[in-house]
Amino acid sequence: MMMLPENLSEAVSAMVARFAGYDAGISGISPVGGGSINSTCKLECPAGKFFLKYNDADSYPAMFEKEATGLRLLGNTGAIRVPGIIGHGQAGKHAFLLLEYIDTSPAAKDYGEDFGRKLAALHRNTASHFGLDHDNYIGSLRQQNGRHARWTDFFREERLKVQLKLAARKGLMPAGMQKSFDRLFGKLDDIFPEEPPSLLHGDLWSGNYMPAEDGHVCIIDPAVYYGSREMDLAMTRLFGMAGKGFYEAYHEACPLQPGWRERIAICNLYPLMVHVNLFGAGYLGSVEGALRAF
Repeated sequence: MMMLPENLSEAVSAMVARFAGYDAGISGISPVGGGSINSTCKLECPAGKFFLKYNDADSYPAMFEKEATGLRLLGNTGAIRVPGIIGHGQAGKHAFLLLEYIDTSPAAKDYGEDFGRKLAALHRNTASHFGLDHDNYIGSLRQQNGRHARWTDFFREERLKVQLKLAARKGLMPAGMQKSFDRLFGKLDDIFPEEPPSLLHGDLWSGNYMPAEDGHVCIIDPAVYYGSREMDLAMTRLFGMAGKGFYEAYHEACPLQPGWRERIAICNLYPLMVHVNLFGAGYLGSVEGALRAF
């Protein structure tokens, strides 16, 4: 059986006991793959199954607190399923987050259509400004969420410029790319339609949604903020597709503005620049291709 660091094991066992109302104990621990930042595992207890993720508390301050806040924001809408939050904390040098364990199963026949309708329902939750009242994380990078009245201002200042500055500091900016972005910045007001802010998952690539035990969607690992709903839709097409009927069902439930398909490449400049800064220059070709399109 996989072993946890002693302080962490004690803290997690105590959290499970508080949740269950009795000293449930941990009968099994098995590793769960898929993450590049955190250590992750499944805990089996008399009280049920739980998902634990943990990392070095000093490396990513308040990461799990912010993830829990994001999950609550999404879950409180009642629009789409997220894992239940058991708790988060710190044990010695480790920060941790304990969640409901989601058993996956084959997708239901209407998985894509149901996902589209549920995401549309999530996006109908709005706010007075784009952004959020706190910063959080996307992957292991800090995500700035300063609030703006206009989407194009938020997208330029809090998303693209932040990543460009980071790439420049890392020596990852090819000659001429900043000028290409500057030309794009001058066109953003003409590219994006005006819409109210939508509550977004914020990192909705194919690894962050899955069919739960009932065959319908559950979303995980959010990077929540209020933004253009086209950002979530674009992310579902970055490293895969969301399922048959997803886009049609979304559009039927919450019609998209003309030209949304053409804007996918621009929306995905943000996650692509995040990947440049996390994983290196291999993603620059995709960035340059999106810029050439505009």
